[in-house]
Amino acid sequence: MGSIVALIPARGGSKRIPRKNIRLFHGKPLIAYSIETAKESGLFDRIVVSTDDEEIASIAREYGAEVPFLRDSAYADDHTTATDAIEYSLCKLETAGEKIDYACTIYPTAPLLQSKYLMEGLEKLKNSDAWYAFSAASMPFPIQRTFRLTPEGRCEMFWPEHFETRSQDLEEAYQDAGQFYWERRKRGKPPFRFAPYALPVILPRWMVQDIDTLEDWERAELMYSILEDMRKR
Repeated sequence: MGSIVALIPARGGSKRIPRKNIRLFHGKPLIAYSIETAKESGLFDRIVVSTDDEEIASIAREYGAEVPFLRDSAYADDHTTATDAIEYSLCKLETAGEKIDYACTIYPTAPLLQSKYLMEGLEKLKNSDAWYAFSAASMPFPIQRTFRLTPEGRCEMFWPEHFETRSQDLEEAYQDAGQFYWERRKRGKPPFRFAPYALPVILPRWMVQDIDTLEDWERAELMYSILEDMRKR
C-alpha cells in the first residue's frame, strides 16, 4: 500500500508581493498555515514543501514539514507553470522510492483553509472513480450578466441575451478556490481539468480569497480575523 503525501509548492520569486510565502500573516509566515492545517488533518504520511529557496526551506522545517530537496531552477522561474512544478516534485519523490497512492497539493497561500475540507476531498476521491478532488466555491455574481471592455473602452456583454433575465433564473456557476488539489497517482491519469473526472469540494465564499496583491492580502487578514472570532464563540 502506498502513502498519502501533501505537497506544498513555494518558490522564492514572488513578484507582486515580494517573499509572499514567508511574509508574516497575523504574526506567522504565510506558509505556516498550510503546513499546520495539513498536520491537523492527520491524513498525511509526509508533508513536503517544494521550494528553490533556502529561507523558505528553513521556515518550512521549523513548522514541521519536510524539504527533502531544493527544486531545480528550471522549475522555479516565472515561466514554469504550477502543474509542471508539482509534477516535477512528485516525480522526484517517486524516483527516490516513495510509492504514492494519493497526493494533495496545498497552496502556501491558503491561510483560510480548514482541515475538514481536506478530509472531505480525500473521502470523495476514495469513494469514486474520479481522478481529482479540489476546492471550489460558487461565483458571487451571475456570470451570464458579465461583460468585457472593447478596445474603445465600451461595454460588450458575453451573453447579451441574458441582460433582462432575472438573476434567480440563471444557472449558478462555480470557480476554482485555489486551496487544494487531491489526485490519484496512477499511470494514465488525465490532466487536471474542470471535467467529469474531477470532483469539487464546495467551500463557503467567505472562506475563499486569492492572495495576489496587497489589497488581497489585507482582505485575507480581515477574513482570517473574523473566522478566528467565530471559532472562539
